[in-house]
Amino acid sequence: MRSGRAVLRTLRADATRRLADAGVASPQLDAELLLAFSLGVPRGRLAMAAEPNAEQQQAFDQLVERRARREPLQHLTGRAPFRRLDLRVGPGVFVPRPETELLTGWAIEHTSTGSDLVVVDLCTGSGAIAAAVASEVPAARVYAVELSPEAYAYAFDNLAGTGVDLRLGDAATAFAELDGAVEVVVANPPYIPLGAYDEVPAEARLFDPPVALWSGDDGLDTIRVVARVAARLLRPGGVVGCEHADAQGDSAPAVFRDGDSWSDITDHRDLAGRPRFVTARRR
Repeated sequence: MRSGRAVLRTLRADATRRLADAGVASPQLDAELLLAFSLGVPRGRLAMAAEPNAEQQQAFDQLVERRARREPLQHLTGRAPFRRLDLRVGPGVFVPRPETELLTGWAIEHTSTGSDLVVVDLCTGSGAIAAAVASEVPAARVYAVELSPEAYAYAFDNLAGTGVDLRLGDAATAFAELDGAVEVVVANPPYIPLGAYDEVPAEARLFDPPVALWSGDDGLDTIRVVARVAARLLRPGGVVGCEHADAQGDSAPAVFRDGDSWSDITDHRDLAGRPRFVTARRR
């Protein structure tokens, strides 16, 4: 047993060093998750796992090499945790981030009371927000739309059996039949300025689909679409929440201040204290 544990410690230590040298932000965590994935055990049971055989060690080595090339961890495992959910992800779909869980929590808070609650998730990607709302607020009627056929395929799988009305199409023209009847509109749209390419982490820049990242010269093109569509969909008093980049704590709320559709425009910070999403109420 001591020999097996020594092998595991050596594999983990070597992988951690390789990932750190490659610039991976969380090298030890990623090494442990990949080792647990290679062995088919939860990370919490890794210390109790049997010594890996040659095939498992080879698989682990290949995964570490791919992660060192900055391929997202979630692409390697095919899964991404999100609130209470375990989502299928991979090439062609934006990997949901922990920051978006805060926006999702806000949306859930605003759909947890009342009756005939209608929620629309624009730019749904993997379906993460829609799936979480449907799971945590079963009484809500949830709709979601995604433009990319590749991302739609992941959302289709992740939303199967949830009751979410998922559609393939453009958020700008979606759900005309719901105009004026929606309680909450929520969106995690693309919001990175085209000129910020070099500032984006390699995991996103090289592997997330471009349609989920870039949004015009100022990064606000799709947020403007979200504001227009939300103004059309929401009933008076309904609310919209939209994620944005941490550098858009002033410019994203300004999109909703442009015109007379909105009141109670508020920007919210993430757990690191950075501006993260804006909310507003339909007049």
